[in-house]
Amino acid sequence: MTDSTVVAAFQSLGLQGLVDAARKLGLNYQFLLDAYQRGNLIEGAQTTLYLCVLTIVGSLLAGVGLAAAMSSGKRWLALPARVFIEVTRNTPTLVQLYCAFLVLNMLLNQAVGAANPLTPFAWVVIVISLHKGAFHAESLRSGIEAVPAVTVEAASSLAFDRRQLLWNVQLPLAVRFALPALVNNLIDLVKMTAVASAIAVNDITYASIMIWTQSDNVIELMILMLSFFGLLSFLVNCAGRALEKRLRMPGYGH
Repeated sequence: MTDSTVVAAFQSLGLQGLVDAARKLGLNYQFLLDAYQRGNLIEGAQTTLYLCVLTIVGSLLAGVGLAAAMSSGKRWLALPARVFIEVTRNTPTLVQLYCAFLVLNMLLNQAVGAANPLTPFAWVVIVISLHKGAFHAESLRSGIEAVPAVTVEAASSLAFDRRQLLWNVQLPLAVRFALPALVNNLIDLVKMTAVASAIAVNDITYASIMIWTQSDNVIELMILMLSFFGLLSFLVNCAGRALEKRLRMPGYGH
């Protein structure tokens, strides 16, 4: 018997034990013993993790860019950023995703045909990144405005221009001030990735839907999804709290 066979046997026994324990509670997780369905669920969980990582990075970059535009003092930058933020914050994410995928993607297909590089997965990353980036921008803007005037004046006395003042003084401090709001936005972002199933991206939500249409395990899969997203949100929250503690400045807060 090979090592891989032994590992597979132990995994099967472990899953069988969990399935049997759940059955005593009236829950049917028999589908986890099916290699095909289990593989789809694992692939969906991995896709959701990839979405979370990419959209967290993308939304933070978008937020910094929008906040910098609004704080630039240049109307030609600040006004479009403000309009974008207001439109994005006041329309549902799902509607934005449908508009992007069904309208913009269709126009792109007509323009470039099969050369269109944007997959449904890519559209989800773009839409969620920009949507949450608008919320990050507002959090960072409030953080920039919270920087003490005496600090800004001190930096100005060192002959910092507006760009140097923003990137070297205001933004680093603003991130610290805005961190609780940013963490809250990121927790919401993790939950928001579930909209990917609306355009058939094989995330954990879509994989679960495909399973329960065949096995009628809606309750069991809903519990599984809630637990999965709850764990992801908890991990993001813990990382955020640790970062808050690490970046806390003496003299601010407790």
